[in-house]
Amino acid sequence: MTAPVLGKLDWQPAADVPELLAAPTRAAIGDLPAYAAAIDPGLADTAAFCAEYDVPMAASANCVIVLGKRGGESSYAAVLVLADDRADVNGVIRKHLGVRKISFAAQDDAVGTTGMEYGGITPIGLPAEWPVLVDEAVVAAGPVVIGSGIRASKILIDGAELAKLPTASVLALAQS
Repeated sequence: MTAPVLGKLDWQPAADVPELLAAPTRAAIGDLPAYAAAIDPGLADTAAFCAEYDVPMAASANCVIVLGKRGGESSYAAVLVLADDRADVNGVIRKHLGVRKISFAAQDDAVGTTGMEYGGITPIGLPAEWPVLVDEAVVAAGPVVIGSGIRASKILIDGAELAKLPTASVLALAQS
C-alpha cells in the first residue's frame, strides 16, 4: 500500500502500527485499506486537529455515540458525519433506530462501552450489535480522517470503506 498524502502527517498502513490503535480498533481493522498517523493528543479535537495538520474539515469525519430509549429498553448506535456537518439526531437518526427518546451518550458511558478514549472514538471496533450510521456525504467524500480509538492518532480511510462495516447503514444524516 502506497502511503497517501493528506495534511502534514506521516500516514502508515494501520496494520503496521498497531500501537496507534485502541485495542478494539486493532482487533477489528483486519485488512481494511486504512492508514494511521500519530498526532499530539492535545490536538485530537476536530477543529484543532484540522488547523494544526492542514486537513480540511470536509476530509474529516466525526463519530458520536447516541443512546436511544423505547419502552424501558436502551440501545447504542454510532453516527458518522463530516466534521462540517451536524447530524439530525432527533429526526432521521431517532426514526431510523425506532426509539422514542435519543441523546448523545454521556462521556463515561461512551468510553466505558466502546473501550476507546473520548475524542478518539471510531466506528471501527465498536460492539458488534451496534448500528453504525454513516452519512452519505462521508461515503462520497473519498479519503476521510476518523478517530483511531485513542487521542494520540488518527485513521485515514476512504469513506466508501466505512459503508462496508458489518452493521453500517448509509443514510442522509446531516441536517439541512
